[in-house]
Amino acid sequence: MSVHVQRISLGFEYPVHFTRDVLAPANATLAGALAAREPARRHRLLAVIDEGVARTRPAIAGELSAYAGAHAARMELVAPPRVVAGGEDAKNDPTLVASLLRWLHDGAIDRHSFLVIVGGGALLDVAGYAAATAHRGVRVVRVPTTVLAQADSGVGVKNGVNAFGKKNFLGTFAPPFAVLNDARFLETLPHRDRVAGMAEAVKVALLRDATFFEWLCEHAPRLATGDLGLLETLVRRTAELHLVHIATSGDPFEMGSARPLDFGHWAAHKLETMSGNRLRHGEAVAIGLAIDTLYSAATGLCDRATAEVILGTLGRLGFRLWDEALDTLGADGQPAVLEGLREFQEHLGGDLTITLLERIGRGVEVHDVRHDLVRQAIAQLRGHRVAA
Repeated sequence: MSVHVQRISLGFEYPVHFTRDVLAPANATLAGALAAREPARRHRLLAVIDEGVARTRPAIAGELSAYAGAHAARMELVAPPRVVAGGEDAKNDPTLVASLLRWLHDGAIDRHSFLVIVGGGALLDVAGYAAATAHRGVRVVRVPTTVLAQADSGVGVKNGVNAFGKKNFLGTFAPPFAVLNDARFLETLPHRDRVAGMAEAVKVALLRDATFFEWLCEHAPRLATGDLGLLETLVRRTAELHLVHIATSGDPFEMGSARPLDFGHWAAHKLETMSGNRLRHGEAVAIGLAIDTLYSAATGLCDRATAEVILGTLGRLGFRLWDEALDTLGADGQPAVLEGLREFQEHLGGDLTITLLERIGRGVEVHDVRHDLVRQAIAQLRGHRVAA
């Protein structure tokens, strides 16, 4: 018997631009991103826009069409921009992916054509999943429009949709061709979404950058108002930390059993589902961070004073750290949110691997979670709510 071991090494590279007024004809960022690898070609594209964005900026489809006309030498908009529903409901709608795939097919979009996605993280996930499966990968340019998407999900390499009652059960790893972060989109965000997006900033600061966490603590009262100047700084630093992790973790496509940046997410994903998506992703993450922080303190990984600082900062940022979904019990009489541990392990495969907090700026991976201490953390969180 003989064995041939085939090794394939692939390098991925994509730019993340920070700009303003990305659809202004004088701003060449989008046209330049499309032409980055093949400057002599006229690039064909379709564009999909989040319904929420179109609602607050009704002229955006026309702006995109006008932009394509102004840069007609480098880009051809195959059909008028399409407006579709965003939000978590879009990720629960299997007909949307099928509809987008039909649209890509009918537009004769090939592997050297583009899909430009303008919207929040949910639409980036859904449309990105459709693009990744069409021809085994159509080029995608992401234009994230929320704090959460610009700072975290929109600059990463994942996409997906929900299925069988589980978050992101279907999906692919597909690095974007380019990401264009336009700070002007944050101006029209509802206050709730400005605040919700900051949860991922707290998470990455706790795991990777104590100085950034100190900055969040210092500016929490103004950030809670949705201050746009501070939000722009928050988005950029969070995105930078996320990108460094992707580039240096050694596991950008999550082949192992760990997600080092998913502190608080086992509970967050379950709470989103349990609440029927009443909770925004960032709101659920904030509660998940609080639970895992209190659990970290209960196991002696970090001290109680550190946990209080973290919960206090989340509260000053405007997060509500209790939700009635936490009162829900499963068939075994235990808090239903605990089922999120099993689902988290199933999604990643291998051993259960949860990131907890050793100190501010440093996370640590554990492979065993004591349910009694999780219940204790939830009880403490309930008490924290009452005290607050």
